[in-house]
Amino acid sequence: MSKRDFFHEAVKNALIKEGWTITDDPFKLDFGFTEAFVDLGAEKLLAAEKGKEKIAVEIKSFVSSSELYEFHTALGQFINYKTALKREEPDRVLFLAVPKETFETFFKYDLIEEIVSEHSLRIIVYNPKKEVIEQWIK
Repeated sequence: MSKRDFFHEAVKNALIKEGWTITDDPFKLDFGFTEAFVDLGAEKLLAAEKGKEKIAVEIKSFVSSSELYEFHTALGQFINYKTALKREEPDRVLFLAVPKETFETFFKYDLIEEIVSEHSLRIIVYNPKKEVIEQWIK
């Protein structure tokens, strides 16, 4: 299991503030030949007739010197995890958690926006200082 992202606890606390119950920290996926770990699994009770909404959240801090390298890593993980989730838990939705500052700068480049759209990345924009979710992009 890899080490936690710098803002792991901030995102976890932000989800809890929004009424999510953290069910897995980390959320384990079986690739058949190895295990992988998405940072968090969470559930939120919806109206009684709808049941529960379940998500998996891959947290990225984007604190290294190369945002592009971190994005490549995040995109690869997202694609792998999304495919594995379809097999194991098709009703669980995968999100990539991104700091607000990174979203407002790096994620606004045309090519990055095109890649996000092409790969249907669902994004949680979080404020690590306030420990709140700023935006859900589905």
